[in-house]
Amino acid sequence: MNDTKILIEKIKEGIQEKKGKNIIIADLTSIEDTICKYFVICQGNSPSQVNAIVDSVKEFARKGADSKPTAIDGLRNAEWVAMDYSDVLVHVFLPEVRSFYNLEHLWADAKLTQIPDLD
Repeated sequence: MNDTKILIEKIKEGIQEKKGKNIIIADLTSIEDTICKYFVICQGNSPSQVNAIVDSVKEFARKGADSKPTAIDGLRNAEWVAMDYSDVLVHVFLPEVRSFYNLEHLWADAKLTQIPDLD
């Protein structure tokens, strides 16, 4: 398993640890001129859950994949937080903000993998 796949797995575990829902992994590797190789998109029900998911992802990625985000944006409102792991961008949304921006639709050419909710 390569480093990026391990990182994605750890990000997924970090999201699930804090009950993040509706996880989608978008594989952008077959699309030219993208800013990264993968998107991991999920949602939390409140700003505090969004922040908890972000903290959990940071911890799981650091411990499990020896990886730290180069940037995190959106923590102040915690409606949409983007975490930049170079090849992987993590998007943690509130549900209404997620449906408004609808990233999955914008990146319709990507290969989308839906991760079932744990509960």
